[in-house]
Amino acid sequence: MTDRPATRLAGALAAVALLLGAAACSEDPNSVAAQAKAGDQKGYISGDGTVETIAVADRGEPVELSGDLVDGGTWDSASRRGKVVVVNVWGSWCAPCVAEAPELQEAWAGFERASAPVEFIGIDFREGPERGAAFLKRANITYPSLSDESGVLILALQGKAPTVPTTLVLDRDGRIAARVNGPVSATTLRGLVDDAVAES
Repeated sequence: MTDRPATRLAGALAAVALLLGAAACSEDPNSVAAQAKAGDQKGYISGDGTVETIAVADRGEPVELSGDLVDGGTWDSASRRGKVVVVNVWGSWCAPCVAEAPELQEAWAGFERASAPVEFIGIDFREGPERGAAFLKRANITYPSLSDESGVLILALQGKAPTVPTTLVLDRDGRIAARVNGPVSATTLRGLVDDAVAES
């Protein structure tokens, strides 16, 4: 005679295992990659704008970043030593990135007018270069951006870009001096960059 409770329990466990297996095989719709693919700027949660500054003695190795620009040409961080470099990780599919773009452009334009020893570089994360270039044109962004369709360039940022957007300030030696995890304002960014420029 069959043990019906044991049979029912075995059946229930098998159903749970099947559901868990299906969930494991499906892509998380809230992941960064899924949001980038969707391109609808919905549902993505970025950082809260927390600012982190790193004392000179506590900074790591210089960031080594290079690649192709979204509108052609190449860029590398090594040739920018001696200048403060602002690195902004963004995507046109990311609503907070779109919202902060005018703030970044405002800060960049101010440094450019002042002929400050500062450069800006964007990293267009998880989208094709044509789409990224179209956004930069619409938003009137005048500093360059690297194309990171594969999502590998941010590995060079030493774990400091866990969300999009993230903005890093590299000191004159290419080391990470400050980070904003989430959208940044022009005022905050100018302060962080001015501090890095003022370092001897």
